[in-house]
Amino acid sequence: MEGMSGPYPIRGSVSLPEAELMWRFSRSSGPGGQHVNTSDSQVELRFDLAATNALPPVWKERALERLASRLVGGVLTVRASEHRSQWRNRETAAVRLAALLAEATAPPPKPRRATKIPRGINERRLRQKKQRAETKRGRQGRDW
Repeated sequence: MEGMSGPYPIRGSVSLPEAELMWRFSRSSGPGGQHVNTSDSQVELRFDLAATNALPPVWKERALERLASRLVGGVLTVRASEHRSQWRNRETAAVRLAALLAEATAPPPKPRRATKIPRGINERRLRQKKQRAETKRGRQGRDW
């Protein structure tokens, strides 16, 4: 894998472990000339999320829960076949996997705290509403 621009950071100092990535290559259905029929440019990247020790336990639990619908036997699969070159498809697949894991391991958002609307703001809104209604009422019922 020389020439690859890894490691691919997930979040903070945690990045995708190169040793745990399983690559598979096949013929792509994407763009290309006669050469495409003989070159394996589609990339399938697999990452065993259930068995990895590269992620902190809390993140791993969160990711397994959030990506449950995408996992097959605890393994997360990402495909890339947009580019004609296998190398660029590898880059795309790795970046996509890192982004997917970053999103899945992100902490849940803080719950929204309900705040009370200040009385002055509410009164001003109602006053403007009344004024508008008055303006409209003044426009109707004219016999010119």
